[in-house]
Amino acid sequence: MKHVPNIITCLNLFSGCLSCVMALEYHDYSGAFLFVILASVFDFLDGFSARLLNAFSPVGRELDSLADVVSFGVAPGLAVFSFLQTASSRTIFEASIFPCAAFLIPIFSALRLAKFNIDTRQNDLFLGLPVPADALFWASLIPAVIPFTKGNETLVCSVILLLIPVFCLLMLSELPLFSLKFKGYSWKKNRHAYLIIGAGIVLTLLFRFFGISLTIICYILLSVVKTGKR
Repeated sequence: MKHVPNIITCLNLFSGCLSCVMALEYHDYSGAFLFVILASVFDFLDGFSARLLNAFSPVGRELDSLADVVSFGVAPGLAVFSFLQTASSRTIFEASIFPCAAFLIPIFSALRLAKFNIDTRQNDLFLGLPVPADALFWASLIPAVIPFTKGNETLVCSVILLLIPVFCLLMLSELPLFSLKFKGYSWKKNRHAYLIIGAGIVLTLLFRFFGISLTIICYILLSVVKTGKR
């Protein structure tokens, strides 16, 4: 039973690899997003099973970080790169290296994970945007903007190129972001988590993929408001 968390982590890694294939080989950004979601589920389950079975190990910790770099760094980075490479062929960015800016996403994701692993302060809150949240933002944003890209390629590519450094810096920032780990079921102790989950459901129903990107932005803004009230 002690190997169960590691097996689940391998499924996380496998899902991330499939997301990379969907984005780079098939340009299927919706499929790439779904595999990032699946990787997120496995990422939750490996930690849950490790706590349940008390099956923590140094190997499991390193494997978890490796899986997260692939699933939440490389996978969304390749989705953004593939999209920019295709869309920029019809813009002022044609035949440029601008699509390679997408590779900042896996680089900063790896830096964020390394920082998190040695930071003992991040128990009840996060300092900087968590890598899975960043991955969900990018993995959902790309299929969300596809319908609006035709005829607006330059604008869409420009916005994405501006957002890349912003979100990369958010991952390495000292901005306090509340954790979505529940402390019981009471509203008082978990109201911010309930608000984000509720907002996520409503926004996703209204705007589909774009709703998930908006939820991540709401998460950041709500954390800023919460920090400002301290």
